[in-house]
Amino acid sequence: MPDLAWMAWTWQTGLFFAAIASLLLIMTGLAIYRPETERVGILRIPTTRGDRLFISLLGSAFIHLAWLGLVGPDLWWASALSLLYAAAVFRYV
Repeated sequence: MPDLAWMAWTWQTGLFFAAIASLLLIMTGLAIYRPETERVGILRIPTTRGDRLFISLLGSAFIHLAWLGLVGPDLWWASALSLLYAAAVFRYV
């Protein structure tokens, strides 16, 4: 096992990157088995599943940053809010 102590990784950081890698693998599998078609939602721009994933990840980052600045370091509620936001993006955008 390589020594990764210089990166100061925690289990939360590892879980975050594992979740991102899993999302990318799932999206790749979906693109192979069910080809994407562009869809126009409330933003009035054509978006694919990958576009909506990017929008939801970017919005979730801003939700977490705002939560840290306004509420504090307890991020469980911010994560729940981010999941709701991502569901709304995939449904309506």
